[in-house]
Amino acid sequence: MLLATWNINGVKARSEALLAWLDERKPDIVGLQEIKSVDESFPRADLKARGWHVETHGQKGFNGVALLSRQPPATIERGLPGDATDEQSRFIEGTWEVGGRTLRFASLYLPNGNPIGTEKFTYKLAWMKRLEAHARRRLGEEMPFLLAGDYNVIPQSEDVKNPAAWAEDALYQPESREAYRRLLNLGLTDAVRASSDQAETYTFWDYQAGAWQKNNGIRIDHVLLSPEAAATLRSVAIDKHVRAWEKPSDHVPVVVEIDPAALR
Repeated sequence: MLLATWNINGVKARSEALLAWLDERKPDIVGLQEIKSVDESFPRADLKARGWHVETHGQKGFNGVALLSRQPPATIERGLPGDATDEQSRFIEGTWEVGGRTLRFASLYLPNGNPIGTEKFTYKLAWMKRLEAHARRRLGEEMPFLLAGDYNVIPQSEDVKNPAAWAEDALYQPESREAYRRLLNLGLTDAVRASSDQAETYTFWDYQAGAWQKNNGIRIDHVLLSPEAAATLRSVAIDKHVRAWEKPSDHVPVVVEIDPAALR
Protein backbone atom coordinates (compact mmCIF):
# COMPACT_ATOMS: atom_id res chain seq x y z
CA MET A 1 0.00 0.00 0.00
CA LEU A 2 1.46 3.36 -1.06
CA LEU A 3 0.91 6.51 0.97
CA ALA A 4 2.34 9.81 -0.25
CA THR A 5 2.71 13.49 0.53
CA TRP A 6 3.34 16.33 -1.91
CA ASN A 7 3.37 20.10 -1.54
CA ILE A 8 1.88 20.84 -4.95
CA ASN A 9 2.42 24.64 -4.72
CA GLY A 10 -0.84 25.53 -6.44
CA VAL A 11 -3.03 22.68 -7.60
CA LYS A 12 -4.48 24.55 -10.56
CA ALA A 13 -1.05 25.41 -11.92
CA ARG A 14 0.19 21.82 -11.41
CA SER A 15 -2.94 19.84 -12.28
CA GLU A 16 -1.37 18.18 -15.32
CA ALA A 17 1.73 17.22 -13.33
CA LEU A 18 -0.43 15.88 -10.52
CA LEU A 19 -2.48 13.71 -12.87
CA ALA A 20 0.66 12.45 -14.63
CA TRP A 21 2.31 11.54 -11.35
CA LEU A 22 -0.81 9.79 -10.02
CA ASP A 23 -1.05 7.75 -13.21
CA GLU A 24 2.64 6.87 -13.00
CA ARG A 25 2.91 6.15 -9.27
CA LYS A 26 -0.55 4.74 -8.52
CA PRO A 27 -0.61 5.52 -4.79
CA ASP A 28 -3.51 4.61 -2.53
CA ILE A 29 -3.69 7.77 -0.38
CA VAL A 30 -2.07 11.13 -1.08
CA GLY A 31 -1.83 14.21 1.11
CA LEU A 32 -1.43 17.49 -0.77
CA GLN A 33 -0.32 20.79 0.70
CA GLU A 34 -0.39 24.41 -0.43
CA ILE A 35 -3.22 23.75 -2.85
CA LYS A 36 -3.98 27.53 -2.93
CA SER A 37 -7.62 26.92 -3.72
CA VAL A 38 -10.96 27.21 -1.98
CA ASP A 39 -12.89 23.96 -1.76
CA GLU A 40 -15.43 24.95 -4.42
CA SER A 41 -12.84 25.65 -7.13
CA PHE A 42 -10.52 22.69 -6.50
CA PRO A 43 -10.05 20.97 -9.90
CA ARG A 44 -11.56 17.64 -8.91
CA ALA A 45 -13.38 16.60 -12.09
CA ASP A 46 -10.35 14.98 -13.77
CA LEU A 47 -9.40 13.31 -10.51
CA LYS A 48 -12.87 11.86 -10.04
CA ALA A 49 -12.84 10.65 -13.65
CA ARG A 50 -9.74 8.65 -12.78
CA GLY A 51 -11.39 7.14 -9.72
CA TRP A 52 -10.03 9.40 -7.02
CA HIS A 53 -12.00 10.48 -3.96
CA VAL A 54 -11.14 14.07 -3.02
CA GLU A 55 -11.39 15.80 0.37
CA THR A 56 -10.18 19.38 0.74
CA HIS A 57 -9.64 22.02 3.40
CA GLY A 58 -8.99 25.00 1.18
CA GLN A 59 -8.17 28.67 1.49
CA LYS A 60 -8.14 31.34 -1.19
CA GLY A 61 -4.74 32.19 -2.61
CA PHE A 62 -2.50 30.35 -0.18
CA ASN A 63 -2.27 27.43 2.25
CA GLY A 64 -4.85 24.68 1.84
CA VAL A 65 -4.53 20.91 2.18
CA ALA A 66 -6.23 17.92 0.57
CA LEU A 67 -6.53 14.14 0.75
CA LEU A 68 -6.87 12.00 -2.37
CA SER A 69 -7.70 8.33 -2.01
CA ARG A 70 -8.77 5.32 -4.03
CA GLN A 71 -11.32 4.38 -1.39
CA PRO A 72 -13.45 7.00 0.35
CA PRO A 73 -12.42 7.71 3.95
CA ALA A 74 -14.55 6.53 6.83
CA THR A 75 -14.10 9.88 8.60
CA ILE A 76 -12.66 13.32 7.82
CA GLU A 77 -11.59 16.05 10.25
CA ARG A 78 -10.51 19.50 9.13
CA GLY A 79 -8.25 21.83 11.12
CA LEU A 80 -5.65 21.18 13.79
CA PRO A 81 -7.26 21.12 17.26
CA GLY A 82 -6.17 23.49 19.99
CA ASP A 83 -7.02 26.97 18.69
CA ALA A 84 -10.57 27.74 17.61
CA THR A 85 -9.47 31.19 16.36
CA ASP A 86 -6.97 29.79 13.83
CA GLU A 87 -8.46 30.45 10.38
CA GLN A 88 -5.56 29.11 8.30
CA SER A 89 -6.27 25.87 6.42
CA ARG A 90 -3.26 23.72 7.23
CA PHE A 91 -4.48 20.33 8.47
CA ILE A 92 -6.83 17.59 7.28
CA GLU A 93 -7.07 14.08 8.68
CA GLY A 94 -8.94 10.98 7.55
CA THR A 95 -9.39 7.35 8.48
CA TRP A 96 -9.64 4.31 6.22
CA GLU A 97 -10.51 0.71 6.96
CA VAL A 98 -7.52 -1.38 5.85
CA GLY A 99 -7.23 -5.09 6.49
CA GLY A 100 -9.76 -4.99 9.28
CA ARG A 101 -7.91 -2.16 11.05
CA THR A 102 -8.45 1.59 11.04
CA LEU A 103 -5.59 3.56 9.48
CA ARG A 104 -5.36 7.30 10.11
CA PHE A 105 -3.57 9.64 7.69
CA ALA A 106 -3.10 13.40 8.07
CA SER A 107 -1.91 15.96 5.54
CA LEU A 108 -0.33 19.01 7.15
CA TYR A 109 1.22 22.27 6.00
CA LEU A 110 3.21 23.67 8.87
CA PRO A 111 3.72 27.46 8.95
CA ASN A 112 6.90 28.83 7.39
CA GLY A 113 7.59 31.20 10.26
CA ASN A 114 9.63 33.85 8.49
CA PRO A 115 10.77 36.39 9.33
CA ILE A 116 12.20 35.47 12.71
CA GLY A 117 11.25 37.84 15.48
CA THR A 118 7.75 38.43 14.18
CA GLU A 119 4.32 37.01 14.98
CA LYS A 120 4.82 34.58 12.09
CA PHE A 121 7.58 32.75 13.94
CA THR A 122 5.53 32.79 17.14
CA TYR A 123 2.61 31.28 15.22
CA LYS A 124 4.87 28.56 13.78
CA LEU A 125 6.07 27.46 17.23
CA ALA A 126 2.55 27.61 18.68
CA TRP A 127 1.27 25.51 15.78
CA MET A 128 4.00 22.94 16.39
CA LYS A 129 3.05 22.81 20.06
CA ARG A 130 -0.55 22.09 19.05
CA LEU A 131 0.67 19.40 16.65
CA GLU A 132 2.66 17.79 19.43
CA ALA A 133 -0.40 17.74 21.69
CA HIS A 134 -2.50 16.25 18.90
CA ALA A 135 0.10 13.58 18.16
CA ARG A 136 0.26 12.71 21.85
CA ARG A 137 -3.51 12.20 21.91
CA ARG A 138 -3.41 10.04 18.80
CA LEU A 139 -0.61 7.92 20.23
CA GLY A 140 -2.79 7.25 23.24
CA GLU A 141 -5.34 5.64 20.92
CA GLU A 142 -2.75 3.02 19.86
CA MET A 143 -3.96 3.30 16.26
CA PRO A 144 -1.68 3.20 13.22
CA PHE A 145 -1.38 6.74 11.89
CA LEU A 146 0.83 8.92 9.71
CA LEU A 147 1.45 12.65 9.97
CA ALA A 148 2.62 13.61 6.48
CA GLY A 149 3.34 16.89 4.84
CA ASP A 150 5.45 19.99 4.46
CA TYR A 151 6.80 20.59 7.96
CA ASN A 152 8.89 23.62 6.97
CA VAL A 153 11.59 22.29 9.30
CA ILE A 154 15.10 21.19 8.35
CA PRO A 155 15.77 18.65 11.11
CA GLN A 156 19.56 18.24 10.91
CA SER A 157 22.59 19.64 9.10
CA GLU A 158 22.62 16.59 6.82
CA ASP A 159 19.17 17.65 5.58
CA VAL A 160 20.48 20.79 3.86
CA LYS A 161 23.14 21.32 1.21
CA ASN A 162 24.42 24.57 2.69
CA PRO A 163 23.54 24.94 6.40
CA ALA A 164 25.15 28.37 6.71
CA ALA A 165 22.75 29.79 4.12
CA TRP A 166 19.80 28.87 6.36
CA ALA A 167 21.23 30.03 9.69
CA GLU A 168 18.83 33.00 9.91
CA ASP A 169 15.83 31.19 8.43
CA ALA A 170 12.88 30.00 10.52
CA LEU A 171 13.11 26.54 8.96
CA TYR A 172 16.50 25.93 10.58
CA GLN A 173 16.19 27.72 13.88
CA PRO A 174 17.02 25.79 17.08
CA GLU A 175 13.46 26.28 18.32
CA SER A 176 11.96 24.80 15.14
CA ARG A 177 14.32 21.84 15.15
CA GLU A 178 13.74 21.23 18.85
CA ALA A 179 9.98 21.19 18.30
CA TYR A 180 10.46 18.61 15.56
CA ARG A 181 12.64 16.47 17.86
CA ARG A 182 9.92 16.61 20.50
CA LEU A 183 7.57 14.99 17.99
CA LEU A 184 10.07 12.20 17.39
CA ASN A 185 10.62 11.80 21.12
CA LEU A 186 6.93 11.02 21.55
CA GLY A 187 7.69 7.76 19.75
CA LEU A 188 7.11 8.78 16.13
CA THR A 189 9.38 7.53 13.34
CA ASP A 190 10.77 9.72 10.56
CA ALA A 191 10.14 7.40 7.61
CA VAL A 192 12.89 8.78 5.38
CA ARG A 193 15.64 8.55 7.97
CA ALA A 194 14.39 5.17 9.16
CA SER A 195 14.99 3.84 5.67
CA SER A 196 18.18 5.64 4.63
CA ASP A 197 21.02 7.80 5.89
CA GLN A 198 22.07 8.71 2.37
CA ALA A 199 23.66 12.13 2.00
CA GLU A 200 21.98 14.88 -0.03
CA THR A 201 18.50 13.49 0.48
CA TYR A 202 16.27 16.45 -0.28
CA THR A 203 12.59 17.14 -1.03
CA PHE A 204 12.70 20.84 -1.94
CA TRP A 205 14.74 22.91 -4.37
CA ASP A 206 14.10 26.64 -4.66
CA TYR A 207 13.20 28.13 -8.03
CA GLN A 208 15.97 30.71 -7.64
CA ALA A 209 19.73 30.68 -8.28
CA GLY A 210 19.78 27.35 -10.09
CA ALA A 211 19.08 25.41 -6.89
CA TRP A 212 17.73 22.39 -8.78
CA GLN A 213 20.60 22.26 -11.23
CA LYS A 214 23.15 22.54 -8.40
CA ASN A 215 21.25 20.11 -6.16
CA ASN A 216 21.14 22.87 -3.57
CA GLY A 217 18.21 21.36 -1.69
CA ILE A 218 16.69 20.84 1.72
CA ARG A 219 14.59 18.10 3.31
CA ILE A 220 11.43 19.59 4.79
CA ASP A 221 8.69 17.18 3.63
CA HIS A 222 8.35 14.47 6.25
CA VAL A 223 6.22 11.43 7.02
CA LEU A 224 6.07 10.58 10.72
CA LEU A 225 4.64 7.20 11.73
CA SER A 226 3.16 5.95 14.96
CA PRO A 227 4.72 2.75 16.33
CA GLU A 228 1.81 0.72 14.97
CA ALA A 229 2.35 2.19 11.48
CA ALA A 230 6.16 2.05 11.67
CA ALA A 231 5.93 -1.71 12.22
CA THR A 232 4.38 -2.01 8.75
CA LEU A 233 6.96 0.14 6.91
CA ARG A 234 8.43 -1.56 3.86
CA SER A 235 10.11 1.18 1.82
CA VAL A 236 10.37 4.93 1.29
CA ALA A 237 11.02 6.81 -1.94
CA ILE A 238 11.49 10.45 -2.88
CA ASP A 239 10.25 10.99 -6.43
CA LYS A 240 12.98 13.47 -7.28
CA HIS A 241 12.48 13.19 -11.04
CA VAL A 242 9.21 15.09 -10.80
CA ARG A 243 11.16 18.28 -10.05
CA ALA A 244 12.51 18.19 -13.62
CA TRP A 245 9.05 18.15 -15.20
CA GLU A 246 7.57 21.17 -16.95
CA LYS A 247 6.11 23.78 -14.55
CA PRO A 248 7.13 21.78 -11.46
CA SER A 249 6.40 22.40 -7.83
CA ASP A 250 9.50 23.30 -5.84
CA HIS A 251 8.72 20.23 -3.69
CA VAL A 252 8.61 16.57 -4.77
CA PRO A 253 6.49 13.66 -3.52
CA VAL A 254 7.60 11.45 -0.66
CA VAL A 255 6.12 7.95 -0.94
CA VAL A 256 5.87 5.42 1.88
CA GLU A 257 5.05 1.77 1.32
CA ILE A 258 3.41 -0.12 4.16
CA ASP A 259 2.26 -3.72 4.43
CA PRO A 260 -1.49 -3.76 5.19
CA ALA A 261 -1.25 -7.33 6.43
CA ALA A 262 1.09 -6.16 9.18
CA LEU A 263 -1.30 -3.58 10.62
CA ARG A 264 -2.06 -4.30 14.23
